[in-house]
Amino acid sequence: MRIVTWNINSLRLRLPLVERLVGALNPDVLCLQETKVEDGLFPHEALAALGFAHRAVVGMKGYNGVAILSRLPLGATTAKRWCGRKDARHLAVRLPGDIELHNFYVPAGGDIPDPAANDKFAHKLSFVEEAARWWARQKQRGARRVLVGDLNIAPLEHDVWSHKQLLDVVSHTPAEVERFARWQESQGWVDAVRHFVPADQKLYSWWSYRAHDWVASNRGRRLDHIWVSPVLQPSLERAIVLREARGWPQPSDHVPVSIDLAAD
Repeated sequence: MRIVTWNINSLRLRLPLVERLVGALNPDVLCLQETKVEDGLFPHEALAALGFAHRAVVGMKGYNGVAILSRLPLGATTAKRWCGRKDARHLAVRLPGDIELHNFYVPAGGDIPDPAANDKFAHKLSFVEEAARWWARQKQRGARRVLVGDLNIAPLEHDVWSHKQLLDVVSHTPAEVERFARWQESQGWVDAVRHFVPADQKLYSWWSYRAHDWVASNRGRRLDHIWVSPVLQPSLERAIVLREARGWPQPSDHVPVSIDLAAD
């Protein structure tokens, strides 16, 4: 089973890139964030034509929004509200093999890393804190779970182009990284991509639109993550960060990230 996560940054604008992604990675399950489309306008027919016969969506007009597109049947679907807001940042489904899949879009947090001065940063910290507490209550021995999404935090030193220079930049601040670690520890989540790429190697999934030449500057961050529960770690076969997608026409600033899970 190949599961892909991608912050597409407007699904309808970049619908042709979904077809290109299918050609490049051929996912069984595609999790999208920042779809920016309300449910009534979601392009179901176009995505069904690409082979995604099963779809779960939760969206809103112009902002946020998450979707799970699948070639495989989807079971029970839920969408939780975080921080008491109805802002379309989470969706969960049941996949074959009794796998519980969660798709998250964590708030970006604005530019000022001070919750007292920046409501967006305060929201981000609260979101991650709440997620860590909620998951700590969901422990279930042997649970088969996968969590994916744009988590908007680059936690490790080599998840950013300069650890020292980004310590006071939103996405890599100690306040975010500490909360992120608690979330990851809440289930003993396994970082599925770092399972294959050692922590001392640079690894990015996002390059800013502000860079005149993103390839030359290569000032990236790893904001997109896939975690699996410990019981699924032995099933991990491969991880791919599709860096080339950042150079596609009208690209998202994020690139797709995928894992392969072996069948039982």
